Amino acid sequence: MLFNSLEFFFFFPLVTLVFFLLSHQYRWMHLLLASCVFYMFFVPEYILILLITILIDFVAGIYIEKAEGKKRKGYLVVSVVSTCLVLFVFKYFGFFNENLHWLSEKLGFSYPNRQFDILLPIGLSFHTFQSLSYVIEVYRGNQKAERHFGLYSLYVLFYPQLVTGPIERPQSLLRQIHEVQTFQWQNLIDGLRLILFGFFVKMVIADNLAPIVDTVYNSPENLHSGAILKGIFFYSFQIYCDFLGYSTIAVGCAKAMGFSIMDNFKNPYLAQSIGEFWQRWHISLSTWFRDYVYFSLGGNKVKVSRWILNILIVFVVSGFWHGANWTFIIWGFLHGLLYLVEAVFYKKFPKLGDSAKGILRYFKIGLTFVLVSFIWVFFRAKDWAQAKLVFKSLLKNWHVPSDVEIPTSVWYFLLGFILLDTLLFQSRFDKWCSTIQWPVRWSIYFALLFLTIAFSGVENYPFIYFQF
Repeated sequence: MLFNSLEFFFFFPLVTLVFFLLSHQYRWMHLLLASCVFYMFFVPEYILILLITILIDFVAGIYIEKAEGKKRKGYLVVSVVSTCLVLFVFKYFGFFNENLHWLSEKLGFSYPNRQFDILLPIGLSFHTFQSLSYVIEVYRGNQKAERHFGLYSLYVLFYPQLVTGPIERPQSLLRQIHEVQTFQWQNLIDGLRLILFGFFVKMVIADNLAPIVDTVYNSPENLHSGAILKGIFFYSFQIYCDFLGYSTIAVGCAKAMGFSIMDNFKNPYLAQSIGEFWQRWHISLSTWFRDYVYFSLGGNKVKVSRWILNILIVFVVSGFWHGANWTFIIWGFLHGLLYLVEAVFYKKFPKLGDSAKGILRYFKIGLTFVLVSFIWVFFRAKDWAQAKLVFKSLLKNWHVPSDVEIPTSVWYFLLGFILLDTLLFQSRFDKWCSTIQWPVRWSIYFALLFLTIAFSGVENYPFIYFQF
């Protein structure tokens, strides 16, 4: 079920109302059933795939907690490999199959390129990582194994963050599922504020930028370089507002029922470096890779050469996590490379590495945004050929007269969002609203509601991160 659908308009209030009408002992069943219904609106059969991974990690958690020594680690390995194998079959098998076929042809071997028509289950990568965080935390002794299959299933299937996160840790979400949630007006108000803001940034900003970006990427060879540049920068805001919108709605839906899930963004385009950008962008994923991959590889407590390798591994794997395509691998590698270049530069000039003020601060923010925007090209392009065409056309098409039509309203909306996002620096929309006088606050509510109803994108675009 899409957040931006008519079905969800009825689903959310009904689920929230029934949740508080039921006693605590029955709420988990209600939420689990609602979460299954929410997910089955996409492809009903694929709920079985999630149940397989849930069953594997539920059983593994119990055995890991009971076992000791090598046996304990063995159960962890079996759990991780089994869960990742499901992800590999549905998401990466085709990629590896095609590349093995290409390599075999180059080496003169015969390897059949078998094609399997397998549709990737919505949000499988997110479910996999949430399950893996559970078994790893049990193995590390930070989380007791859950003995209630229904409650553990709800931890993985919790509908607000079921499809694209945020990726929650068991110490946070599973603990809250066990706790009794009491109805509080403030939670409901804060939740509705966040939902309203999420719909605005998704449907008014992201969905109005989407057709412009599509036009640029579909035929960059026919457009002026300036138009291509607009498309590149517009995509930076499209993907941010699209994912921010989903994450904010998710946090709001959970908040209305008394659950707190983590914020996934903290004004990433105000970052002064690539390193800071990743502290602000998709926080649940970046901290997942930090805690479970980077630290497991030794972090920075190793030789410099090994540390460099660790950084590149984390960023490349992060890129590959997003999609089975070389463009995602390149995207991750470039972020890792820039991260290392920054680390060397700021080690040589430590004063410039500090949080700058004045003109230098704005220069660093602008430079980081430009670098991130150009690297986004590999993320947005469907393959290497399209990414190459975009950059080639950008450099050569200064004489081409064709431009992209950008409605004036889009510029106003985008500027308004940038100003609002800047005002929300180090804050969140619901908390920021509580600090301003009620006439201004309600004016903002009505303005956002009116804009969302009147100026939503013509096409109801699915959330970008659904594909991952």
